[in-house]
This record gives sequence, structure tokens and C-alpha cells, in this order.
Amino acid sequence: MTLTDISRFMSLILRHKPEVIGITLDCHGWADTQQLIKGIARRTPFTMEMLEEIVRTDSKQRYSFNEDKSCIRANQGHSIPVDVELKQTAPPEWLYHGTAEKYAASIDKEGLRHGRRLYVHLSADEKTALTVGKRHGKPVIYLVRSGDMAREGYPFYLSENKVWLTEYVPAAYISKIMKPD
Repeated sequence: MTLTDISRFMSLILRHKPEVIGITLDCHGWADTQQLIKGIARRTPFTMEMLEEIVRTDSKQRYSFNEDKSCIRANQGHSIPVDVELKQTAPPEWLYHGTAEKYAASIDKEGLRHGRRLYVHLSADEKTALTVGKRHGKPVIYLVRSGDMAREGYPFYLSENKVWLTEYVPAAYISKIMKPD
């Protein structure tokens, strides 16, 4: 397995299924670093140095260590109920959401729902949203009136890796700004 493959596997473990390697997460999503290493090492060679390299070089900054590196967690994107201790933060006036064309009709009607995750993920810039949308097929970009939402009582959070999160975006607060070709 490459480090990229291991990082994807870690994402599965730390965000969705810690049981695949026989570990548990605490209520804040933290896993014991040594247990994670041992669990992954049962499938492929894996060391603390490799783990540190993944955390340091991950382009999306998906993971964080605690101060003494005895615990690690995913910064966001969980489908299991954990509290990653996000602080409510006032968002910018506008945020973006990138998705695939196949989801557009549902989004246009129902708004943005978190699906299997705990939150809807939003980007601060259109370029990032486009990159996200392309991962799932023909991209569609939505502009979110996040400032209006916040003023009307919808909470927003900013994750450690600068992804904006909220529980739901009603259709009234979104507009399609980029339609598929």
C-alpha cells in the first residue's frame, strides 16, 4: 500500500468504521495513535514516522494529533456521531458547494443535506468547490448565502482544515452558479 492508500484507509477508520481494525474512538473522535498504527500494521507495514508523514503532507489536512501525538482524529467528515469540538463561527457572506450533476435536481428542491455525514461541507472559494464536484462526476457549483443564513440563526462551524460546516442549507439560500456542460 502507498501512503495515499493508507491515508484513504485511515479516513475510513477515523471517520466511518474504526471497528475495521478493532479500535474505538472517544466521544470527540480521538483514537489512540499506537492502536491505530498496530491496527493498520496488521494489514501493511506502518510506523509512527509514516503516520506523521501522512498527517503533515495531506493536501486536505484531514487529520490532527493532540499535543503529545498520543491521539489522532479526523478533522471532519464523520458519518459516526462524534463531537470534534467545533466552535460556532460567523461565516463569510458567501460559501460554495461542489457536487455532481446527478444530485442537482434533489438539491434544487430540498436544499443541501448532510446525507451520511454529520454536516454539509462548504468551501470558501469556487475553485475548491469545483474540485470537490469533479470527484463525483460532472460538476455543479452552488453559491450559498451563508451570511443570511447565519443572521437567521443557522449555525456554522469552521473545521481545523478550513472546511465550513453546517447541518442543513435550505434551497431558498442556494443558487446554481455553474451548470454542467
